[in-house]
Amino acid sequence: MHTNVNTLFENLWENYLTVTPSAEKIHTLLGSSQSNDIINDHIALRTFNIEKVGLEKLAAHFIALGYKECGEYHFKAKKLYAKHYEHTDPNQPKVFISELLVEQCSEQLQKIVYDMVENIDENSITNSDFLYSGTHWQVSSQTYKRLLEESEYAAWMSAWGYRANHFTVNINALSHFENITQVNDALKNAGFKLNSSGGEIKGSPAVLLEQSSTLADQYPVEFSDTKINIPSCFYEFAIRYPQANGQLYTGFVAASADKIFESTNTR
Repeated sequence: MHTNVNTLFENLWENYLTVTPSAEKIHTLLGSSQSNDIINDHIALRTFNIEKVGLEKLAAHFIALGYKECGEYHFKAKKLYAKHYEHTDPNQPKVFISELLVEQCSEQLQKIVYDMVENIDENSITNSDFLYSGTHWQVSSQTYKRLLEESEYAAWMSAWGYRANHFTVNINALSHFENITQVNDALKNAGFKLNSSGGEIKGSPAVLLEQSSTLADQYPVEFSDTKINIPSCFYEFAIRYPQANGQLYTGFVAASADKIFESTNTR
């Protein structure tokens, strides 16, 4: 496992950029050339609730670096469960980890997922690079399409594996933007497409968090039988509001996160 939290996030970022070329352009668009004001609010990772690779196995990498568990979330329709983690240093990014509740899915999906997980070397799960190691299996485009019919999440995992599916710009830290609407307008004017599921802005000041996101980049994947362009990863934008005690809210809103997941949906 990593011994330095900054190195881990640098490696996750470099890996994310390889399949999300739009992220660099968004950095240039939103950032100030005078100050380094693009601060990462959080990343998100995905897995399956199979003991070998369950949420807790991914979380262990962060807990070893000073993170602690802070909240849990249920997404019944998508058959997902998630937790978020925060570092003792509030300037470090938050981490949101979700897992597919495999036993709630069809027997066919369960078999495909268990076959994929079977290919993962047990020792690699604690390796420092596991969180950005991608796939440890190869599936056919037909298998990917079969998974898509039942679970966008499982299909995305089959193609992309272990990596951050998004980074998140902390709007509170931006010097040229005061609110999420201004950020969204700048993105749309520059030609970026936003996730409009549940509205372009998810959440509200009343729930202390507003979020928006791009639609995932289209990027080629080499399946066992062919190469096709499919959604890879996306960029999220978040603005947090103060709680009664004056401190900014640090959690997540399940209803908003539910729609953010759809940024990687096929279209």
